[in-house]
Amino acid sequence: MHHHDPDHEPTLEELREALTEEFWDAKYEASQRVWSGNPNQRLVEQARDLAPGRALDVGCGEGADAIWLAGRGWDVTAVDVSTVALDRTAEHAIEADVDDDIDVGVYDAMAGRPKLRRERYDLVTVHFLHVPREDFDDVYRRIAAAVAPGGRLLVVAHHPADVESGVRPSHGPGLLFPPERVLQAVRDVAAWSVETSEAATREQVIDGAPVTVTDTVVRLLRNR
Repeated sequence: MHHHDPDHEPTLEELREALTEEFWDAKYEASQRVWSGNPNQRLVEQARDLAPGRALDVGCGEGADAIWLAGRGWDVTAVDVSTVALDRTAEHAIEADVDDDIDVGVYDAMAGRPKLRRERYDLVTVHFLHVPREDFDDVYRRIAAAVAPGGRLLVVAHHPADVESGVRPSHGPGLLFPPERVLQAVRDVAAWSVETSEAATREQVIDGAPVTVTDTVVRLLRNR
């Protein structure tokens, strides 16, 4: 997802281009650090009480979530469309002394390549992966299919309430989504128990000012 001229409604092609390796490599190369280096608040809230096992972090960015999980005993596979981001994840894992517990790999969520191994992970976590509505179901079904029986899927995203309140631009029609869209997309992948499905608020600094933002938070348990 990327910022654009508020008077310009991006085309489907432009939205898809913003999810490519080329786009994200350029974004990471333009800055020494794009993200804060801290794990996402919702990951900490939702995973801190889970027994560690094998985790898949989809869209790992510079690795803060993967490193937090590895530090709590998880065996983590961290994937991203950007090889620049993956290089940073690997570097940061070495700095945090958890590199033995993190494997990095390229994954293009839009294309679904390379294929995620099914029924392998005890936790599959994906934060702020905003894809066009036309692609949403396919993208999230593939990710959900990587959850092992007895494992969990955690999806966190910007909620449409942020557009309605003026906190964020829309970035494109339907790009921000409520919990119900996740539940609808993955319902046929497996039998799930819904552990969390909510629109949760938190404080965030945007453009130097503190604002209240709303997150979509969905945590599902895949039944055996």
